[in-house]
Amino acid sequence: MDKTQLPTNYIKHTSKNPLQKYLIDNFYSSLVSLIKPLNPKTVLDAGCGEGFTMNNLIKNNIGENVEGIEFSEETITIGKKLFPDLKIKRGSIYSIPYPNNFFDLVVCTEVLEHLDSPQRALKEILRISTKDVVISVPNEPFFMLSNFLRGKNISRLGNDPGHINHWTIISFINLLKKHGLKIKKIKLPFPWIIILGEKNEKN
Repeated sequence: MDKTQLPTNYIKHTSKNPLQKYLIDNFYSSLVSLIKPLNPKTVLDAGCGEGFTMNNLIKNNIGENVEGIEFSEETITIGKKLFPDLKIKRGSIYSIPYPNNFFDLVVCTEVLEHLDSPQRALKEILRISTKDVVISVPNEPFFMLSNFLRGKNISRLGNDPGHINHWTIISFINLLKKHGLKIKKIKLPFPWIIILGEKNEKN
């Protein structure tokens, strides 16, 4: 497959660029530090892509059962070649194929910025979690600025083509609170926002 046809998430995670590798490693270090103390037994990665996040969780001994859902069949095919032991199934984040309160923890990294209705996705993420969720999105305007300064997406002022939602730390916290999430911890590994939240009793 031509590199230009590969999923952007795959390109990002397999980049040989030292800065890109540093940023990704720092992101996962922050993510693991948030999740590890929760000691979840069951974990779902909603919108898991090729499985890079799932693989990092398993490498760090997080979760006895880690599963993922992904909508793109092409992405799942790549994921199964990269990580053949991962449990990835096809599914929509708007209608996650699990019962209410099914997972100790639901993780959703770098997904909401791509969605027409992040609110619908949040509702589903909260529905299937017993309590905890961890969500990450680009921290704007820093994400676009970092792209622009290293010559990426210049004609779009640094904005990735697939990003249709843009949040600052304040606007993202407000979105999560509005949809029933109690904010427990915040990490800001440049240029992302990672939030650990707990759903309220009404969800």
